[in-house]
Amino acid sequence: MAKSYEQIIDQIGVMSVLELAELVKALEEKFGVSAAMPVAAAPAAAASEAPAQAEVKSEYKVTLKDGGPEKIKTIKALRSVTTLGLTEAKKAVEEAPTVIAEAASKDDAKKMKEALEAAGAKVELS
Repeated sequence: MAKSYEQIIDQIGVMSVLELAELVKALEEKFGVSAAMPVAAAPAAAASEAPAQAEVKSEYKVTLKDGGPEKIKTIKALRSVTTLGLTEAKKAVEEAPTVIAEAASKDDAKKMKEALEAAGAKVELS
């Protein structure tokens, strides 16, 4: 970098905020430019924030992917965490992948997943 640029940077470094604001205005007027962010970039920034907000979910879909090697234990675990009867639970385990709950709360979904995985099943939360 040329020494003249270093001198300018050093001078800017000792300026107050008010002096810097005046400098920016003077540069904008002199060269006909704007230091403001372009309007087209604002929607892109808003779009990048949307996925972060979407990550916080209040309801989960619980899917039994595989009944596991011990289906009887999985059936018992499924009945303990849902209101399914014996026949319905057996059918759900045998026909996996099966949706167990469409809109379970975070805590309920975790309890279901833990109980079913302890019985040897594979469970997915989405």
